[in-house]
Amino acid sequence: MQVTPLNDQQLIGRYLEGDERSFEELLNRHQQKIYTSIYLFVKDQSLAEDIFQEVFIKIIDTLRKGKYNHEGKFLQWALRISYNMCVDYFRRTKRRPKVSPTETFDIFDVLQVTDDNAEQRIIRSQTHDKVRALVDMLPPEQREVVILRHYADMSFKEIAKLTRVSINTALGRMRYALINIRKMVEEKDIVLQ
Repeated sequence: MQVTPLNDQQLIGRYLEGDERSFEELLNRHQQKIYTSIYLFVKDQSLAEDIFQEVFIKIIDTLRKGKYNHEGKFLQWALRISYNMCVDYFRRTKRRPKVSPTETFDIFDVLQVTDDNAEQRIIRSQTHDKVRALVDMLPPEQREVVILRHYADMSFKEIAKLTRVSINTALGRMRYALINIRKMVEEKDIVLQ
């Protein structure tokens, strides 16, 4: 007999009835996506871990107070909390998030490349560096959509919910980001291979 996994709403219900393991399952189910979205925003592992902890403390507190009412939309709700906490952090510290590559996670790691000779690796690395530099030069709203779409692998619907804009606005920001990247490539005479 195969057991059907509980959905998020069922896990929340069980947690509120005192089953701590249900919350652990909920956490395990979504922690990677939530942590990744935080990390991509703050670009600092230690800070991302701190904010991640704060997010789950807030989630637990909200659940225990009976204030959660986003039936069937736990992940979007949790991502919204994490986004808000990242924004709050930067407001408090008057720091802006810096979008830059990291040694441990790179958007281009997901690309499949069959030729792994040294020359190809160098060319690919240089191309990645150029594209990352171009993304860093985008206006904040466009940069944010590019990061959420390509780094966090979010749909435009998810991006729209997270950033509290319409899907058309999110799509428009991506479109303008691509247009701006093309312009920068032409203006700076950059060769992308």
